[in-house]
Amino acid sequence: MTTTGTTTPDDRPVPPMTADERTTLESWLDFHRATLAAKCAGLDEAEARTLSAAPSPLTLLGLVEHLAEVERTWFRRVLTGADLPTVRGAAFDPTVADGGFTPPADATLTGTLALWQEEVRASRTAATHLPLDTTGDFQGTPVSLRWIYVHMIEEYARHNGHADLIRERIDGTTGV
Repeated sequence: MTTTGTTTPDDRPVPPMTADERTTLESWLDFHRATLAAKCAGLDEAEARTLSAAPSPLTLLGLVEHLAEVERTWFRRVLTGADLPTVRGAAFDPTVADGGFTPPADATLTGTLALWQEEVRASRTAATHLPLDTTGDFQGTPVSLRWIYVHMIEEYARHNGHADLIRERIDGTTGV
């Protein structure tokens, strides 16, 4: 990732203010990935399972698992056409609404973060040499890598807002 050489107070690289399209897209996605990791830093297992607010079952652990599934879906299933199970190992079923938000009872923060980081690495590998106009198939509709990057940025941005509120509820930690 190319950056401005500056970082946020928690050491996340700031995306460049002037760069080509691909660098801009990849840098912002990486910034949001780093933001999710920062929101989970220093938590124990109980804190990772702290609910956002009743009646929602949303937790930081659930967000990390969900975003691992989202990475797998868009970069590998959609972009490359890979036939992969869910990150939990079950057959992928796009009609299941859970999306990984409710992790299994035996899931750990360390294990789920490692799973998510592996999916991020696999996503980078899948996309790295493809032009932004490369298309994959999403339910019978072509979708470009460019669109996938934009969608992933907004997906992380939305969920990082959730993560910020959950983390503040856990221990008062706030920040972008």
